[in-house]
Amino acid sequence: MPVGRDGWFEAARPIRVEGGIKARSKRGTIGEQWWSRRFVDILERVCDPGRLSRGRAYARRGQVLGLDLGPGLVKARVQGSRPDPYDVSVRITAYGEREWAGLVEALAAQALHRAKLLAGEMPPEIEQVFDACGLPLFPGERGLEMDCSCPDWGFPCKHLSAVLYLLAEAFDDDPFRVLAWRGMAREALLDALRATGGGRAPGEPEDRETEPESGTPGLPGVADAPFTERIGDFYESGASAARLGPPADPGSPPDLLLRALDPPQVKARHIPLLDLLRPAYRTLAAWGDEEAE
Repeated sequence: MPVGRDGWFEAARPIRVEGGIKARSKRGTIGEQWWSRRFVDILERVCDPGRLSRGRAYARRGQVLGLDLGPGLVKARVQGSRPDPYDVSVRITAYGEREWAGLVEALAAQALHRAKLLAGEMPPEIEQVFDACGLPLFPGERGLEMDCSCPDWGFPCKHLSAVLYLLAEAFDDDPFRVLAWRGMAREALLDALRATGGGRAPGEPEDRETEPESGTPGLPGVADAPFTERIGDFYESGASAARLGPPADPGSPPDLLLRALDPPQVKARHIPLLDLLRPAYRTLAAWGDEEAE
């Protein structure tokens, strides 16, 4: 039997537990999405392969009793061969308010990145945005501070390895946990991105505000009327071409129409519809400018 660093002999097999967290992966590597695989690749590059293998076995047996993720810290309890579970912690640097303000500004300046994040997706290019700000998204070889209360000499021990693999699967379930570990919770990030108003790039002029004329809210110069009184001409314009004025000048923002209309109370996957439409309008406008050239 192996000897721990405090001289105790440890049994070869851990105590079986009920209700532990079991890895979904039953064989091979762990991690399905690009962000979780990125994390696992770092682990497998810097950690002992044998201990990682035993850690995978622990994760698949359900030896991890709980996993708690917060800003800069993951805490867990792992049942080993002794009666009392071991306490495990994994720390990284959590970015502060000033650092996240810069990250949000950089992410909002990229319309596609902003749209994907608001839609609950993690664009692969987000890692480059973090790197450009001098703030890595994933920890490097020395970016993880790990500790386990077990007497094992190895580092990371199999208990830590089990927690790291289950952490990768937790990232699979919700990519925003990667960002939460760095100090920004999902809803706080989405609220900050929505508050940017679509991500005006640095140097872009402020948009001009227009006051709508009286009539239907958000539709300049269009009188409101019950549908029953408009059956015959409901699909016709409510204002003459002269009253509508000349077309918007080339300097108008692409999503000017969206700004003129009252926002619909419609959400897709909990994301306001306008947050999803604005990037599409801007992309179409950019394509139109390219065709015009």
